[in-house]
Amino acid sequence: MTKAAPDTAEDAPSDAFHVFDTTLRDGAQREGINLTVADKLTIARHLDDFGVGFIEGGWPGANPRDTEFFARARAEIPFRNAALVAFGATRRAGVDVAEDPQVKALLDSGAPVVTLVAKSHDRHVELALRTTLEENLAMVRDTVAHLVARGRRVFVDCEHFFDGYLANPSYALDVVRAAHGAGADVVVLCDTNGGMLPAQVQAVVRTVVADTGARIGMHAQDDSGCAVANTLTAVDAGATHVQCTANGYGERVGNANLFPVVAALELKYGRRVLPPGALTEMTRVSHAIAEVVNLAPATHQPYVGVSAFAHKAGLHASAIKVDPDLYQHIDPERVGNSMRMLVSDMAGRASVELKGRELGYDLTDRALVGRIVERVKERELRGFTYEAADASFELLLRETVHDGPQRFFHLESWRAITDQRADGTVDNEATVRLWAKGERVLATGEGNGPVNALDRALRAGLERTFPQLARIELVDYKVRILEGRHGTQSTTRVLITSSDGTAEWSTVGVADNVIAASWQALDDAYTYGLLRAGLRPGTSSRG
Repeated sequence: MTKAAPDTAEDAPSDAFHVFDTTLRDGAQREGINLTVADKLTIARHLDDFGVGFIEGGWPGANPRDTEFFARARAEIPFRNAALVAFGATRRAGVDVAEDPQVKALLDSGAPVVTLVAKSHDRHVELALRTTLEENLAMVRDTVAHLVARGRRVFVDCEHFFDGYLANPSYALDVVRAAHGAGADVVVLCDTNGGMLPAQVQAVVRTVVADTGARIGMHAQDDSGCAVANTLTAVDAGATHVQCTANGYGERVGNANLFPVVAALELKYGRRVLPPGALTEMTRVSHAIAEVVNLAPATHQPYVGVSAFAHKAGLHASAIKVDPDLYQHIDPERVGNSMRMLVSDMAGRASVELKGRELGYDLTDRALVGRIVERVKERELRGFTYEAADASFELLLRETVHDGPQRFFHLESWRAITDQRADGTVDNEATVRLWAKGERVLATGEGNGPVNALDRALRAGLERTFPQLARIELVDYKVRILEGRHGTQSTTRVLITSSDGTAEWSTVGVADNVIAASWQALDDAYTYGLLRAGLRPGTSSRG
């Protein structure tokens, strides 16, 4: 199932088109990202496994971390698909290229490919470099020729090219010609400020390709929200080298996102830019890199986001039930993702049927489906949400299908106490009274908050009966105050994400009291976890 272009690409990518990743250099400049050498090595392995052609590792000589990365990457990573790239600047004004220490550091890095950043905007040459336009051209020519003569493949990033071209097109083209004439393999046009629009990019790239004869690449920042579009339109205009970052990480709002660019090239353009089968690893690689940089994966990212193929509207669900192509532009499995049906107060019968099928239930009984739909709508009217709590929905579904609770324990009561002392220290204690397998359980727990104490009390009371709970941990906890009564009297919704080490699931609770809402979500979380462990609900009370 797909609407994408047929896969007519060749069996393997060739050097005729480059996918160049700069996550480790440009992407690392995003606010909130601070990569260790170990982080950079891990990301480099993911990118090489994914099959990009070039991995820009950083600026050797500019800081000890990048210098160490290049030394360790050469020794520790047997690159199978990518060439390692060192980034640096042209020689300094008035300095012999052979004597420039940062040019020497590029050679010392051992990287087979070097990217040089060069000024292509006349005002930047005069105000930032504080040199003449002619000296800047000499700096480009000298540095490229020096590196090429020593066996390096050289790419030149023309910084602020588009702004420079608009201000002084003749000089911007002179920089491209200088780099190309000195032996640069690719001259990359950089939208450094990210302000260009696709029509502008296409017109400029087409002109540069025609007027210079150089092989052209594209580097787009996303300040106007057009980085991916600008990259693809540059390809339409003749660029054969695209620079991107994983998940669009980068300075300010970021760079062209590697994953939608690659997916578009392979699935829409029919151009092979990755090794065979690599595209199906895209979602996994995207999320793995997000984990390394310690940022939550963007849920609504094209192709790889958890919501990229999620359907909520009843109209969509009815159509997808007939043919998934009707509301999806590609088969999500082609990029390693999957379709999800969201159950909400907008849900119709088709949404529930499809969600039930996704969970392994054959909901052919129209009366049963009707009861599930009504329960969902009634509970969402009270503040519950099931689109973000699949596990709670499955429990509701099971209880409706089996006409009764599917529980392993039954609550008699819980109590949570918070005690603040005069010195500012706070003690939290919770007590639960439960019935499990016909036995009454009383347990107490302490924690760093009342909900944590309640969780520990619940574990203490149940782990002897259900040792499988030891594998379950809570990995996320969210609280939202819902509209209703004012201030602290408002209704509270709690979403809890849990994991057993192999999968995650989310549960929901709603109540006037945040601890009561948390209890509901905890109850569902452990019940679902025990079902995942293969247990069957049994007698939980004296009855």
